[in-house]
Order: sequence, then structure tokens, then C-alpha cells
Amino acid sequence: MKYFSVAEIARKWEMSDRSVRNYCAQGKIEGAFLQGKTWNIPEGAVKPDRKSKGSMQASQLLSTLKEEKRDKRHGGIYHKIQIDLTFNSNHIEGSQLTHEQTRYMYETNTIGLEDTYINVDDIVETTNHFRCIDLMIDRANFTLSEPFIKQLHSLLKNGTSDCRKEGFAVGEYKKLPNEVGGNVTTLPENVSNEIRLLLDAYHAIDKKTLDDIIDFHVRFELIHPFQDGNGRVGRLIMFKECLCNSIVPFIISDDMKMFYYRGLRDWHRERGFLRDTCLASQDTFKQYLDYFRIPYGL
Repeated sequence: MKYFSVAEIARKWEMSDRSVRNYCAQGKIEGAFLQGKTWNIPEGAVKPDRKSKGSMQASQLLSTLKEEKRDKRHGGIYHKIQIDLTFNSNHIEGSQLTHEQTRYMYETNTIGLEDTYINVDDIVETTNHFRCIDLMIDRANFTLSEPFIKQLHSLLKNGTSDCRKEGFAVGEYKKLPNEVGGNVTTLPENVSNEIRLLLDAYHAIDKKTLDDIIDFHVRFELIHPFQDGNGRVGRLIMFKECLCNSIVPFIISDDMKMFYYRGLRDWHRERGFLRDTCLASQDTFKQYLDYFRIPYGL
């Protein structure tokens, strides 16, 4: 019998290597076996039917986050989210700050640099992102709205060099056309109407699923309403909406960036790739919850 590697199966099934390894380790791929550190997957293996099982006990995580935020507790899930979500979301967008520097900034409100140069905007946007996470937690159960989206953007970009650029509107929709990944986005004059239509369609969904939240994110990124900062604002919104809808949230890590980008690009043709990327990230977040003993349902 012919066997394939994890990478070959990942390409065939249009999903991440990590997801395929998880399937193998969980015994979900019949006939797959481990040889040394390498998984061997039989030629006729069938892709498991993976459905989102990421529901949480209502508001348990959110109440813990609010409590730890209020008490300024260090070393808990709130602390970890502040550092990991900020580092990964900024790094996906090109920030040069390391995970350790991000941690140091959060824990000490200072930054130590040695024999290196860091763009001031990376530092400002990191401290701003901490504040965005606080806003997201405070407003987690509020209905998603234009003012909230604009407030997130204003917090993220406040004090950066973009504030001094002609035509760049911090906390307001873009003034100039832009592209993302070489693709055209909604023209500035149409953004406000497109965002309202997107919000109306989203709010018309009675019980929102993970797919609904991902779909909102994809459509938001295609509109690309702001001159810059759309990806970070969009990922913050996804996290907030998971909290709001009792769905285990997730953090797209920097090493999943290319899977994430491909998933965004192909969502309207093949939903499985981005869904699996988010589910793999959700599995990682469940490990956080297990460690901090925060219950979630299956």
C-alpha cells in the first residue's frame, strides 16, 4: 500500500499540517501510523468530517477575564491573552517586536532593546492593542456596531505616525482606495453602506455559529474599511463575537499566517481551509482553558 506524508495530505485536503497531525494523533484517520516522528497516511484515507464543537459554558471565560482584568491579576488567562493575542496579531501585520519584548512591555510598561532598532509604531500599536483587548472584554456582550468598530480602530492607531498622514483617518473609514493581497477592496465612498449591510445580515442570524463569525470576518476584510489596521481590528472582533456567543475563541498564531491568508482568499470557494485553521487555533486555546481550569462544553 502507498503511504503519504502529513504535508502531502495537507495539500490534498487543503488544510494545515497541524490539523492533519492532530487527526492522526486522535486516531481519526484510519490506517495512519507513526514511524519514528513521521506519520504515514494510507493512500485511500478519508478526510474526517470535522464540525465545530467549541461551545463554552455560558460566560465562564468572560466572567474570569472580567474578574482578572478588574483585579489586575498577573499569570492568569487574561494575562496570557493580552500577550499572545497582541504579539501574534501584530506580528502577522509585520511588527518586529518579539514575544518576549511584548511580554516585557505588558508586565513592566517598559521595553528593553539591545543592539537593535524597532519602529516606534510597533511599540505604540502594542500598547494600544492591550487597551483594545480591554475594550473587547468590557463590551463583549454588546451588540456589534459601527461605533464599536471605529472605536477599536481609533484605540489601535492612536499616536502612530499614521495620525500625521494626510488622508489617513484614525477611527474613521478610509479616504483613499486600497488593496489587500493584490485584490481590490470596497471603494471609500461605499464603505459605510457596505458595513451597514454586513452588520444587518450578521444580526439577522438568530444563533450565530463559528462559521457565521468567520464569514463576517472574511467579508469585513474584503471591505477593508480602514486605511490600515483592518486585520487586527477584524481578529479582535472575531474574538469578541466568540465570547459573546459562548464559542471557544482562538488566536491565529504567526506560524499559521499563510494558512490564514489562504483561507481568507479561498473562503467563498472552499470554506474548509480557513475553518480548519480556526479550529486548529481553537484547539490550542482549549489547552489554555484546560491549564487554567476554565470549563467548556463539547
